[in-house]
Amino acid sequence: MKAMLWLALMGVMMGAQAGEEDSTPCDNVDTDQQAYACAAFNRQTAERELKTALDELLQRVREQAASPAQASELNAGLQSAQTLWTQLRDADCKLETSRQAPGSKAFVAALDTCLAQRSDDRSEYLQSLAQP
Repeated sequence: MKAMLWLALMGVMMGAQAGEEDSTPCDNVDTDQQAYACAAFNRQTAERELKTALDELLQRVREQAASPAQASELNAGLQSAQTLWTQLRDADCKLETSRQAPGSKAFVAALDTCLAQRSDDRSEYLQSLAQP
C-alpha cells in the first residue's frame, strides 16, 4: 500500500509537469492499475521531452559553433555524453527498483517513475546548455 501511495503521489506530480494535455492517465489516480498507467504515461512523456531537449541543444550548437568542424565535434561529444548518461540512468533505476519483483506491475511502474524523473532532470539540464 505504501508503494501505491508513492506511485500515486509521483503520478500527480509528474502529471502536472506533463504539459497542458486535456486529459491524461494521471487524472484521478485511485487504483493500482491507474497508477501503473500514469507511470507509463509519465515515462513516455518524459522520454519524448528528453529527445526534444537533446534535438534542440544539438541545433543550438550547430547555430552557435564557430565552424562546421567545431559543431560536428561538439555534437559528437553531446551524443557520447547522452549515451553514457542513458546507461547511468538505466543502471541507477535498476538499482532503485531492485526491491520489486522483476516483471511485476509494481516493478514496471517503479521503473517507469524512476526513468521519468531522471529524464525530466536531464531535459532541464540539456535545456540550460548553450543558451544564447
